[in-house]
Amino acid sequence: MTWELCKFDELTAAELYELLKLRVDVFVVEQNCPYPELDGLDQDSVHLAFRENGEVLAYARLVPAGIKYDVPSIGRVIVRQEARGRGLARELMRRCLDFIFTEWQPEAVQLQGQVYLKEFYQSFGFEPVSEEYDEDGIPHLDMKLEGTKKD
Repeated sequence: MTWELCKFDELTAAELYELLKLRVDVFVVEQNCPYPELDGLDQDSVHLAFRENGEVLAYARLVPAGIKYDVPSIGRVIVRQEARGRGLARELMRRCLDFIFTEWQPEAVQLQGQVYLKEFYQSFGFEPVSEEYDEDGIPHLDMKLEGTKKD
């Protein structure tokens, strides 16, 4: 069981393929939501993945300030379906925030979350900064964590 943090150019072709396949499996296939998964943000991002027995079970993409938003953002937050219920999502978010606040030291962090996860993100201190909106057929809202990291 390992947590891996990599910049885009540090990923091997096989690792990148595995991360992209997981993202498509969850966001496109499982959620039945055809949308452009490859959005041009991966190359500037840091990728955090949890691997167990050679398989990625949890993943998130950390986007530096000035790329998607004025502040750093967290996106593509995933826990593989068969690994859910083990606390991996909470550990993933904790590690995302630890990295962002330690390495980039921002005044805030933003994310675009699915509405059903609103309370989960609020448990880390994120608060809605938009009304609910439809993104590719799924209700979303923008959320922001102001100030210091929350656990």
